[in-house]
Amino acid sequence: MQTVSSPAAAPSTPSVWRPPSLSLRFWPVFLRNLLVWRKLAIPSLVGNIAEPLMWLVAFGYGMGALVGQMQVHGQQVPYILFLASGSVCMSAMNAASFEALYSAFSRMHVQKTWEGIMNTPVALDDVVLAEMFWAAFKALFTVTAILGVMLALGISHSPKLLVAWPVLLCVGVMFSSIALIFNALAKGYDFFTYYFTLVLTPMMFLSGVFFPREQLPPLVRAISDWLPLTNAVELVRPLFMDQWPQQPLRHGLVMVATTVAAYWVAVALTRKRFKA
Repeated sequence: MQTVSSPAAAPSTPSVWRPPSLSLRFWPVFLRNLLVWRKLAIPSLVGNIAEPLMWLVAFGYGMGALVGQMQVHGQQVPYILFLASGSVCMSAMNAASFEALYSAFSRMHVQKTWEGIMNTPVALDDVVLAEMFWAAFKALFTVTAILGVMLALGISHSPKLLVAWPVLLCVGVMFSSIALIFNALAKGYDFFTYYFTLVLTPMMFLSGVFFPREQLPPLVRAISDWLPLTNAVELVRPLFMDQWPQQPLRHGLVMVATTVAAYWVAVALTRKRFKA
């Protein structure tokens, strides 16, 4: 009697939502981006710090002359100090987002750099991790230059600004992770306009960068409490005022949770795009 063998079961495709793979193989990709960027470091720096400094000068000195002193956490501070502590977080957000959107999309879709890299032992997860850290580094580089200008202008000389520096690095990591979600979904550069217009711009005005959040209606303020930029500002602003944040654990946990969730989603959507 002839037996009919059953066909071999097809190997199951791993889910795109499996946990991100973390390895040190991202480091050569990071160094590759650094070497390319070194040729354009000065123009890139000028472009990244020009806009936030114009905001600071125009609003800090112009509107600051009308506003005068502000009551923040029980302390009277000049408006320019209030604005500077918020705008440096906004600069980290914008710099990380721009790099993780336009530059990463160019390497991924236009130049096909990612495909070339993945012909080596480097996997897609390693490339996404490298892009996330690279965007965060660009953001840190930008805010370091801005902090230097603020110190030169005498806006703040608090020694606690040394603590603000690693916090701003975490802000860059968080917003680069969020931006990589939209990078994975984009079909072209025009798509990023929606992110800047509908996500980042409202966040700038609701997170206490330009005015105290106490001015907001209760419902809007309750929503604002959970925005990523709000928690970054609440950690950094007291450090500019030579104080410690009032709820550092809460704000830190919100930032960590946002970063982990956003990075996981970004990796999953990027795998789906590459069918990896």
